[in-house]
Amino acid sequence: MPALETATDIVARYLEDAAHYPGGRALGVMRPRTVEEVAACLRGGHRVLPVGAQSSLTGGATPMGDFVISTERLTHLSVTVDRVRAGAGVPLQVLQDTLKTHQRWFPPVPTYLGAFVGGAVATGAAGAATFKYGTVREWVDRLTIVLAGGDVLEIARGQVKASAEGTFEIETSTGLRTVRVPAIHMPDVPKRSAGYFAAPGMDLVDLFIGSEGTLGVIVEAVLRTAPLPAATCHALVPVVSEAAAIALVDELRRHAGGIGIAAIEHIDERSIGVIREDGVDRKLDVTIPATAGAVLLVEIELTEATPRAGLWRQLESARDADAPDTPLVRFCGVLERHHALDDAEVALPDDQSRAAAFAALREAVPAGVNRRVGLAQHRIDARIAKTAADMIVPFDRFAEMMLTCRRLCRERDLDLAVWGHISDGNVHPNVIPRSAADVDRGREAILALGREVIAMGGCPLAEHGVGKSPAKQQLLALLYGEAGVAAMRAVKRALDPRGELAPGVIFPDTLQ
Repeated sequence: MPALETATDIVARYLEDAAHYPGGRALGVMRPRTVEEVAACLRGGHRVLPVGAQSSLTGGATPMGDFVISTERLTHLSVTVDRVRAGAGVPLQVLQDTLKTHQRWFPPVPTYLGAFVGGAVATGAAGAATFKYGTVREWVDRLTIVLAGGDVLEIARGQVKASAEGTFEIETSTGLRTVRVPAIHMPDVPKRSAGYFAAPGMDLVDLFIGSEGTLGVIVEAVLRTAPLPAATCHALVPVVSEAAAIALVDELRRHAGGIGIAAIEHIDERSIGVIREDGVDRKLDVTIPATAGAVLLVEIELTEATPRAGLWRQLESARDADAPDTPLVRFCGVLERHHALDDAEVALPDDQSRAAAFAALREAVPAGVNRRVGLAQHRIDARIAKTAADMIVPFDRFAEMMLTCRRLCRERDLDLAVWGHISDGNVHPNVIPRSAADVDRGREAILALGREVIAMGGCPLAEHGVGKSPAKQQLLALLYGEAGVAAMRAVKRALDPRGELAPGVIFPDTLQ
């Protein structure tokens, strides 16, 4: 069993995640290196919280008096032809860099590449590329999991399916565990990170993906990979308003196959303000016109590796009547129809530094907002916490969702920044709090928006999971009703009857 570390300076590093939830505390930290050591950690019958990079935006990686199991030393990584076996503690950036040497990649990674493989699987992570590639769930082939009590479960996709009666039978050292799949209907949208996955005849692997460490500790995953695209272009497209951005994205989505659209992200006017306040645009030498009401970041995958000079000629001739019919020219044509071509900037495949600048601009928005939350918590009121939504609707309801979101926040005088994966109809509205009262009003607005999103056929918990967020736990109840949540609690009881794993995550109490 790995050492239990209780030194104040070591424990302090694990008391807060990216949600800046106040009051984090832990009895000690264990950092296992093998599946056997993870199993040993779980045989003591203690309340334990598995954590990875602690990039959680829901408080799910903030301990509240638990023992912490950090996966940071579970870093085994091996690549085969079209699979990669990765320990839970492998950072996604390391995963991608390693795969690149084999001309492969893992397409569905979330935006933050500092997250760990285990966390990405445990939250059912998704990101901008869901538009083309789906979520992490669809790319998981095998899992090694340690259950409460220390039993090791190794499962492969296709190996175990739910019975016709909707149950799984799992053999453990203390007897057979019967797990009943919750009788809930999941929204028909590309992303759902809302409690336990449930579907008739579902695969056992899917029960653990997105379970946020409440059913078992993910130690290792075997993931499918894909060949690297022949070439990728990145475009930064300022537009005059959110409405203009939505109209442009609507047409890009409709022509996605002919252009090679892999993902479209957006940042709103307040998010642009955060970038300017922090000087990020100047540091990155990125020009955003003063008239911009939103910025789109578009990723275009080309099927052929055309020389740079040829791609430039395509861009330069895009307005000509005899311009070649290529993906880039088609893309420029869509921008021209929406009066967005003049201010757009395209980073060609060999301009990695410019593409990185666009990505850094996008990452600067949540980083800037999270930093403001942390500063407000320490300088203004310790009760201040991250107050954000993570919602998705069918794209034809996206404009309606955004109008509703802005109305609800305007009525409560909230400072709101919105960014997200607009190609999926998925956004992250975030309150920039000026007081603890803003947090309370923000949670009211999120719950009200959640009700509207559910009515639109969407999911109020798209990517980040439920965690310990009271608002997100309420959203889960709104989505599936008390009976649906009770059915999920029954799954938890079946596999973790003493409530030892990730207490307070997904469900507000520890002993279901």
